[in-house]
Amino acid sequence: MKIIENYNLKNHNTFGFEIFAKKFVEYNNEEELLNFLKNNSSEKKLHIGRGSNLLFRGDFDGTILHSNICHCEIERQSFDNQNNDVFVRVGAGVVWDDFVAQMVDRGFGGAENLSLIPGETGAAAVQNIGAYGVEFKNIISKVETIEIATLKKRIFDVSECKYGYRESIFKTDFKGKFIVTAVVFRLSKKPKLKLAYGTIIEYLQNIQNPNIQDVRDVIIKIRQSKLPDTKILGNAGSFFKNPYCSKEHFENLQKNYPNIPVFPQNEQLVKLSAAWLIEQCGWKGKTFGGAAVYHLQPLVLVNQGNATPQDVANLSFEIQKSVKEKFDIELEAEVNFI
Repeated sequence: MKIIENYNLKNHNTFGFEIFAKKFVEYNNEEELLNFLKNNSSEKKLHIGRGSNLLFRGDFDGTILHSNICHCEIERQSFDNQNNDVFVRVGAGVVWDDFVAQMVDRGFGGAENLSLIPGETGAAAVQNIGAYGVEFKNIISKVETIEIATLKKRIFDVSECKYGYRESIFKTDFKGKFIVTAVVFRLSKKPKLKLAYGTIIEYLQNIQNPNIQDVRDVIIKIRQSKLPDTKILGNAGSFFKNPYCSKEHFENLQKNYPNIPVFPQNEQLVKLSAAWLIEQCGWKGKTFGGAAVYHLQPLVLVNQGNATPQDVANLSFEIQKSVKEKFDIELEAEVNFI
């Protein structure tokens, strides 16, 4: 187990801020995690992955925990013609896109639409990551955890995780109470491609009989064309969630903005595009201190190299204020403020 005092978290937050933790602890297995929790029960703790969904607003006066549980193994699979499922057990510390790449290489389908999303597998289970018509909840079977208070292992079935849009029970009812140690995925040896979202079909139109590798390649290409590389411009991906509003409120907005994008949810509720709302408020490409709204994707706030955490926070507050004033819509941050 690695224990480092006064640890620089620059490589553990994708905004690239020089933030220091009082202590950094990286464990290699459940036994090490349990021993640490048992002997340090009173310490202030925060468990993180790669910090791809965090905005540290200052130094952390406590212990940062990080998983180095990096196994990836087939738990079981079917060999009959009727059932093509394969169950893969993955450690929480596995880099998410490394896992996706490995599954695609092996011909196991289901995760390819989630290619190139930053972060680690354990954090993905908490966040319910999603992209291009697929969410994390669509491909998992169960989540293995340690309960901090009791030091007991608990396995959550997918139905118990209460997954919603960028939401899970680990962010609501059980926030800060469990640490994810592994995830079991349910994938397919005979994949059914999901191509209906966005421009995937357009990119694949010249490929006959595309496979999951083709889908992964296309999604990587699309993401790289729209999103900045965190190694060049610090960012946390989409900073805001797409907001919901009543159908009545949407219809009133539509009178003044006929081209407003909409994603109907049910008879009473619709989801709107946060990116469109932000762009309509004139924020795309605008700077604010050392922070800026990315010029190709207004959902992304970037550190131009000289930003402070407060620059990013203040920029996000100003954007929320503008959208509220113009559209009477509340934007909720997807990024967690620490």
